Amino acid sequence: MNILLSPYWLLGAAIWFFGNGVLHDIFVIKGHKGEYDRELLRLLMDGHVLILSGIIMFVCYLMVQNKIQYGALIGLITCAFMLLYCIMIFPLLKSIGTIAVSTILIIVCIRLYITFPDIYKVMEKYKETSGVIGGDTTGVRNIRLSCP
Repeated sequence: MNILLSPYWLLGAAIWFFGNGVLHDIFVIKGHKGEYDRELLRLLMDGHVLILSGIIMFVCYLMVQNKIQYGALIGLITCAFMLLYCIMIFPLLKSIGTIAVSTILIIVCIRLYITFPDIYKVMEKYKETSGVIGGDTTGVRNIRLSCP
């Protein structure tokens, strides 16, 4: 079960979204005849939505690899909107692969978000021992910064 719901789905989705967006834009530009118009802009925006989603998913993958809980939450939001986007354009373009990747990734992100430790609970023990976070600076050494 760990392999099926691993964080590497985020990396795979990042590559899938980004690659499909770049390919989409290349084929739109190659197939377009005439001047720059509203239809070309709309088609290029479809590719750019995929490219941006791929970049966001890569950042989410890096966050999850560093055990940052909000990487899963941002990935969940991104995949939910990608799923909504695919449903909106489904009559024009049947992107079954992107729908499948987004659906699997929603499940993976929910699992990751639930299983990761809450950052506020992790920071509580540092708040109690440090004194700086709580406002009490007793016991904190003075650090002198020197500029060259």
